[in-house]
Amino acid sequence: MASVYSVTQVNSYIKNMFVQDYLLKRLSVRGEISNCKYHTSGHIYFTLKDESGTLSAVMFAGQRKGLNFQLREGQQVIVTGTVDVYERDGKYQLYAREIKKEGMGDLFERFQRLRDELEDMGMFAAEYKRPIPRYARTVGIVTASTGAAIRDIMNIAARRNPYVQLILYPALVQGEQAKYSIAEGIRALDAMGLDVLIVGRGGGSIEDLWAFNEELVARAIFDCATPVISAVGHETDVTIADYVADMRAPTPSAAAELAVFDYRQFEGQLQLYRDVLTRGISRCLERRKYQVEQCRLRLEASHPRHQLNQKRQRLADMQDELERLMAEKLTDRKHRLALISGRLQGLSPLARLSGGFGFLTGEDGRRVESVAQVSLGQELAVRVRDGTFKTKVTQVEPLPDT
Repeated sequence: MASVYSVTQVNSYIKNMFVQDYLLKRLSVRGEISNCKYHTSGHIYFTLKDESGTLSAVMFAGQRKGLNFQLREGQQVIVTGTVDVYERDGKYQLYAREIKKEGMGDLFERFQRLRDELEDMGMFAAEYKRPIPRYARTVGIVTASTGAAIRDIMNIAARRNPYVQLILYPALVQGEQAKYSIAEGIRALDAMGLDVLIVGRGGGSIEDLWAFNEELVARAIFDCATPVISAVGHETDVTIADYVADMRAPTPSAAAELAVFDYRQFEGQLQLYRDVLTRGISRCLERRKYQVEQCRLRLEASHPRHQLNQKRQRLADMQDELERLMAEKLTDRKHRLALISGRLQGLSPLARLSGGFGFLTGEDGRRVESVAQVSLGQELAVRVRDGTFKTKVTQVEPLPDT
């Protein structure tokens, strides 16, 4: 029976074969960069490929001193290093010590050529970009039915707004038939009259994402009447679909956040606006109430009843004033009358009669003031204090002239 070896023994044997092969100790390999990843430790993991094969490679952080450019997908490079076996996994890979840029790979050249051609045609122009609806209610998604992209979109949409309807077109996103499937999905969802479309997939190498660099997909996005958000790969991945779409999202998760508005935030803003409106209306009502009260007071002041009361009060005041003035006038006139009466009393003949004097009148009733008015035998009337009596003139003696 043949000897039986453990996996570790086999891997160790193969590693020794690689170590003993002088050619593999210093080897330069030409190929195109693919699936390049910069690790947080500083190591660079990538794949070299050509038309019919691939070779895994790594450049450790300590070997990066001579690397004066950023590795990216599609670059044509010459990598010098050692081919060795990683015993734990039983896989061989190229341990790079030096990387030189030789030119851009075929895929990257195709990418640039199509990008420049579509840009010259105006398909990237800003005037063709449509705004993404702020409050979308229906969101179409063109991506694979299984994968991280659709799960992320569904989770974020459910968290932000459970009332938004998601409609998935399960498209192929990788392989030769992917471009036809993606374009058909865009046209099918566009015909449904949705609010916005998300077209994309998760990350991968440039070959994995190549369907989104096809002209057929670019034209389907450009002809779409519904606003389109492109969400292909990771933040560093850029495709033709990103240029044509109305908005580019760095990841499918970010696309979901752009397409689906946050309902809780919307409710909070709505409550804030409601509070502001309520306070504004309350202040307005208070001002209007104050103005109405002022108008009521002015109207009350101008009311005929109030005016009539004012006139009545004024009339009563004038009456009191008139009575006061009349009383003062009467008092003054009574005082003056008393003074004049006193004077008249002093000059009255009747007052003199009480002192023993008499008042003579002739037969005609006229007062006798002079002896010239009487004659002998003439009857005279004598008025005294308590009556009148008749007398006759028996003697007339004028006073001598002085």
